[in-house]
Amino acid sequence: MALWDRIRESASQMQTQLVAKKNDLKSGAFRDASMAMCALVAAADGTVDPSERQRVAQLIATNEVLQNFSADDLRRRFEDNLNKLTTDFAFGKVSVLQEIAKAKKKPAEARAVIQIGIVIGGADGDFDKTEQAIVREACYTLDLPPHEFDL
Repeated sequence: MALWDRIRESASQMQTQLVAKKNDLKSGAFRDASMAMCALVAAADGTVDPSERQRVAQLIATNEVLQNFSADDLRRRFEDNLNKLTTDFAFGKVSVLQEIAKAKKKPAEARAVIQIGIVIGGADGDFDKTEQAIVREACYTLDLPPHEFDL
């Protein structure tokens, strides 16, 4: 199986798992952490071009699990996190990882945040090394073993 197919299959499996847990993923901590994760993956290489920003915003708006929340609220939180990362990536990353850490108290939410990162990272068919490294770092922030997610 080609690498691209494995990435697509993994992202699809993660999305299926997320949908199964949808009713358990309604907290503000999950909302904040998932938007921080989306921004972190989008800015993993230190830059965010307009097409990437639009693609991730579209994924957020159409993701079944995230429909527990207002689309406008999600977009605002995503943009706020992206702005922190694009203004000063190193400093912004500290702030964004603190948002991700909000999900640490509930293991199911913490895992779901990582799964969202993988879904977003793999959405373009290329979950590259930079994106994988940033999701791995989020695993450590949430006290989750990266190997659980094949990272």
